[in-house]
Amino acid sequence: MSTRTLIPPARLARPRGRAAYRASLALVLVLFTLVFLGPLYWLASSGLKDAQEVIQTPPTLVPGTFEPENYTRAWEVMDLATLLLNTLYYAFGALAFQLVLDVAAAYSLSKLRPILGKAILGMMLATLMIPATVLVVPQYLTVLDVPIVERNLLDSPWAIWLPSVTNAFNIFLLKRFFDSIPKELLDAASMDGAGPLRILWAIVLPISRPILGVVSIFAVVGVWKDFLWPMLTLPDPAKQTLNVGIYSLSNGVPVNVLIAALTIASLPTLLVFLLFQRNIMSGLTAGGLKG
Repeated sequence: MSTRTLIPPARLARPRGRAAYRASLALVLVLFTLVFLGPLYWLASSGLKDAQEVIQTPPTLVPGTFEPENYTRAWEVMDLATLLLNTLYYAFGALAFQLVLDVAAAYSLSKLRPILGKAILGMMLATLMIPATVLVVPQYLTVLDVPIVERNLLDSPWAIWLPSVTNAFNIFLLKRFFDSIPKELLDAASMDGAGPLRILWAIVLPISRPILGVVSIFAVVGVWKDFLWPMLTLPDPAKQTLNVGIYSLSNGVPVNVLIAALTIASLPTLLVFLLFQRNIMSGLTAGGLKG
């Protein structure tokens, strides 16, 4: 039984067919590269121009002026070092809470199988259908006056950490991976006297490094790129995140310096993706096969 393809194998076997295939493939790759890398190039190159060249019409593809000191000015004028440390603090705090609580929730749903576990998982996944902007008002009212404890969490890292913990997508990814772990392996550990927590710590977590890496990346990037929620809950300029701080300090800053600051703010997430793109893909597909 032959496999159908866009280009018949007989045509690919001919020199002209192979040349046409390679040319069309190269053209598609170049077009997609330009589509995805074009905005990044425009961002980085605009940070090297002077203020007049940035706003001129028509725009210049290659900078006519070269002012790398724009990046130094952006770092100093906007105090990017403080904003960067604030963002790292919030991001890794959210990561710690997600790893502890989301892993516990996914493990209990996958291996401990509580009563109404499927219904609970279904309701969690249903929250993914709700736009994030719809939840802004109730979440803000909650952190403004937390029920029971009656505390105001504005201008505190808890306003960033607590809403990020309940991530239904990460719980679903973790549960799917835990489901793929052979039941016989956990039963053998249970027969040797290991309890649920011991099994989780000694067996499940070491096996789950790929998916834990994916969840970690999602958690850090989620806090890093967020803008609306930190702007509402962190009004103190000294405690703001990178994105909000750049927006707050943008008045009176030359446009080329502002673009340079935006370029610096985008670099960490780009580096994370370039360094861990293989881990992201392998972690997302790791739970697809039963081991």
